[in-house]
Amino acid sequence: MRKLTLLDPNEQNSTPSPNGSVRRPLAYREEAFLQSPESRPLRILSEYLWPLAHFQEEKIQDTIVFFGSARIEETGPLCRYYEEARELARLVTEWSLSISHAANGSEPHRRFVVCSGGGPGIMEAANRGACEAGGKSVGLNIGLPFEQRPNAYITPELSFEFHYFFMRKFWFAYLARALVVFPGGFGTLDELMEILTLAQTKKLESKILIVLYGSAFWNEVINFQALINHGVISESDLNLFRFANSPQEGMAILTEGLTAYYLEPEKMLSYPSEETPEIARTRTP
Repeated sequence: MRKLTLLDPNEQNSTPSPNGSVRRPLAYREEAFLQSPESRPLRILSEYLWPLAHFQEEKIQDTIVFFGSARIEETGPLCRYYEEARELARLVTEWSLSISHAANGSEPHRRFVVCSGGGPGIMEAANRGACEAGGKSVGLNIGLPFEQRPNAYITPELSFEFHYFFMRKFWFAYLARALVVFPGGFGTLDELMEILTLAQTKKLESKILIVLYGSAFWNEVINFQALINHGVISESDLNLFRFANSPQEGMAILTEGLTAYYLEPEKMLSYPSEETPEIARTRTP
């Protein structure tokens, strides 16, 4: 392990005591230590605990995650997907607000909150639709070399910045009851395949709805039948997802599935030492 450099007694963070010795700052106030390789586990843990605390405070019970390309803009060749993601997120949020209710006069638990990757394109469209419906939405942004910025429609107290891709992906799945996957590139494919693998291998105890939006795009980009023909997936694996080609069709799939699987008596979002949200539970061999 690399030896940590001690503070010079003359540095601002050190405090001389009356007898001339140096009193070091508390470890969690030592910026050099927190940025060191030795503190990487602390930084990873903070990207778990910081969002969790905010989700608890905002009473976010579960989410519907919208995936899709950051390159699809409001105008351009694929602009219809921007507008349709915006509309579907608006419909989801209006429905969410109608079924989220308070218990014993307390603040309501928020069900099926729209969640995106926090950036432009389809992510912006999803947060924008939720905002226009008068609801809250989550943005899980990632720090990238080309400086992806959080879009302006995320609820400020639910906007998070991640350094570690795997922690961001963890939070996509942790509270998700459904994924709506719009056309996208490498990142979208990566996120889709990861959740499909968890569902296919039955590693998750709970049902997660997966909606592929835009059947023409997805059937061109991924030859699902070829995977069956080559014997690398089963024909039944195609039942892990459904296609939608309009906001109304997507909304019908979501309301039907989420009503059947998840509209039970509400539970509080638990603390780390208590019950784990169902989507985060995994099966052991």
